[in-house]
Amino acid sequence: MSNAIPTVLTDLVPMPRIFEKALARDAVLVLGGALFTALCAQIVIHLGFTPVPITGQTFAVLTVGGVLGSRRAVASQALYWALGAIGLPFYANASGGWSRATGSTLGYFFGFVLAAGIVGWYADNKNDRNIVSSLSAMALGTAIIYFCGAMWLAHSIGVPVASGESNAISLGVAPFLAGDAVKMLLAALVTPVGWALYYAKPR
Repeated sequence: MSNAIPTVLTDLVPMPRIFEKALARDAVLVLGGALFTALCAQIVIHLGFTPVPITGQTFAVLTVGGVLGSRRAVASQALYWALGAIGLPFYANASGGWSRATGSTLGYFFGFVLAAGIVGWYADNKNDRNIVSSLSAMALGTAIIYFCGAMWLAHSIGVPVASGESNAISLGVAPFLAGDAVKMLLAALVTPVGWALYYAKPR
């Protein structure tokens, strides 16, 4: 680890000498964030009445934003989408390909990029070091994912956003509120706990 004052948690991660250059270090962390998201995407619960499954992606996106910072987090989520789009089995159920990347869940992928950037911005400004500010970042990030996902879902499958018996909110937001609240809380604990452990170490 360099002697620079750490800004986000991954600044604390020691790396081999070959990755001491900032560009190489960033590349490793961006790839790591994309792979972590792909791994969490394999936690899948299908609901049957909606094309959007419950997955671990939201937890990954929020956590990656908190630990990488805005710039690297945005790059990691864009890379995650791109690697899945070219056919790697990175999406839910080990799926991938252009049709999946641009299908009914495209809005969520776009939301992942924005949400990771917003959560990362909080971390860059050291607002990830207590549970209240960390949780507010995760709540905002989750709301962005919902907004982008619901808007595109409505367009993709031809339903209203909020009105009528079947709409994008009932299909792409409401079923996930309870599960995402748990994921949001878990993600909000990651950086405050990490920083608490760091500052508790004798120096």
